Amino acid sequence: MRQLLIVSPNFPPVSAPDMHRVRMSLPYYACCGWSPTVLAVGGVEGRVLEPALADMVPPDVSVTRVGALPLRLTRLAGVGNPALRAFGHLYHAGLRLIRTRAIDLVFFSTTMFPALALGRLWKARTGVPFVVDMQDPWVNDYLDTHPEARPKKYAWARRLHGRLEPFTMRAAGGVIAVSPAYHATLRRRYPWIDEDVCATIPFGAAEEDMERARRLDWSNPWFASGDGRIHAVYVGRGGRDLDTAATIVFRALGRLRQAGAAREVRVWCIGTDYAPAGEGRRTLRPIAEREGVGHLVTESPDRIPYLPALRVLHDADLLVVLGSGDREYSPSKVYPYLLARRPLASVLHEGSPAVRLLREAGAGPVVTFRDAGDADAASQALASALRELLARPRGDVVFDPAFAEPWLAPALTRQQCAVFDAVLERHGRGA
Repeated sequence: MRQLLIVSPNFPPVSAPDMHRVRMSLPYYACCGWSPTVLAVGGVEGRVLEPALADMVPPDVSVTRVGALPLRLTRLAGVGNPALRAFGHLYHAGLRLIRTRAIDLVFFSTTMFPALALGRLWKARTGVPFVVDMQDPWVNDYLDTHPEARPKKYAWARRLHGRLEPFTMRAAGGVIAVSPAYHATLRRRYPWIDEDVCATIPFGAAEEDMERARRLDWSNPWFASGDGRIHAVYVGRGGRDLDTAATIVFRALGRLRQAGAAREVRVWCIGTDYAPAGEGRRTLRPIAEREGVGHLVTESPDRIPYLPALRVLHDADLLVVLGSGDREYSPSKVYPYLLARRPLASVLHEGSPAVRLLREAGAGPVVTFRDAGDADAASQALASALRELLARPRGDVVFDPAFAEPWLAPALTRQQCAVFDAVLERHGRGA
């Protein structure tokens, strides 16, 4: 059995989107010949907890948790990222694990990008290769040309990441990414990364997670299913890069309202800001107000734990997918949305990798745009499709199980392990 060290600073009971690939894959690595050990950051300062997630980690998986510098001190320097606060602790713990457990390969699966630089440092000391998982762009070209979408501290983070990415990628053994566009960008910057050790693997979903959510002893605080209204739900982040998609949705809702077809529709935008509870900003509701449908839209910016988020999807009558103006962005939420088996209304950039998948699913209208100039025509197309969709009897969306199999956890874990195997072969460390 080959030994795999997985670096995932966020790990249950912390509830964070970037650790779900690892969590869903843990039960299946052994079937592919890999024995996983997880290295995570302990402590919970500033992070959302969900104890139920810890119960979903296989009991035989070894998890090492390290400390971090106190948040109250690092905030004085403007640093809150757990990977930066724990960088030294992660380095020493990882080096010890590599040596004592005879680790064959290190896998970084996180959006806390500074942690990825540990791969090159460990490789220099031990010779052990590493694979990085690009769930988001590390250095984001879209934000360079769209200042309105930049988060706080963008300039400082851009300088840091602009140095760390080339430092790390010069030694990377392989790359997994959720979008083929991420691979194209990285290989353009770093042409020595061979295509044979690159794989596009979506985040996917797990049937077991959705089943747990359905059985969850939890009450939806926003709406009651079956109350006679049509509850349309978006669960996910907000942000200025979603402005065009949100404008299209809310303008379409306005068109339906004018035609008398949206009297009973309510739209719920949930968990739209990463800020601590009570400090989140509403970025979608203001767009609804501008389009004249603010009274039909409720935005709750506080983050919602994973299983309750899945439960809200299950409770909804209609699900809304908002896509970024960044054509490379691949919304990972589409897979649990599909597993909820509710009708979908999707608004995406025409270059998004999710467009083809959602059209093949046949779960509802998929409207695309190139830029903000397409908003009016796209909203008209969406309103027409929604008018037809809302007139149908309500019920679950049914699709062929063979359609779902490639993006469920077992298949996606096999794809990861194929990359691991190829990297070991390339480094002369194969079985």
